[in-house]
Amino acid sequence: MRALFSRPGIVVSTYIGLCLWSSLSLAQNPDASNLYKRSLAATCANCHGTDGNGVVDGNIPLINNLTHAQILEKLMAYKSGSLDGTIMPQLTKGYTEEQLNTIANQLGKN
Repeated sequence: MRALFSRPGIVVSTYIGLCLWSSLSLAQNPDASNLYKRSLAATCANCHGTDGNGVVDGNIPLINNLTHAQILEKLMAYKSGSLDGTIMPQLTKGYTEEQLNTIANQLGKN
């Protein structure tokens, strides 16, 4: 049976929806910055899981053991094109450097 939705399509749709929704939330409520940060990082859970453990078959790496600096380095490498990937280069190009830093802060270990 053919899948009804493709994984990249779901990821991109979720990303666009979260960006629009989080922008509206910030405009209406200055206290929404924590929600904004969490919503940016929540996009990662679509593939990496809510606990950051990735996928058993190894195609999606775990991210729950990485520091802020390690996550930011990888995100920036995907964005610049110096690191190959399947969907990550496309996703990171849709974020500003500030947003990538926010994601790394939310997900990275200290």
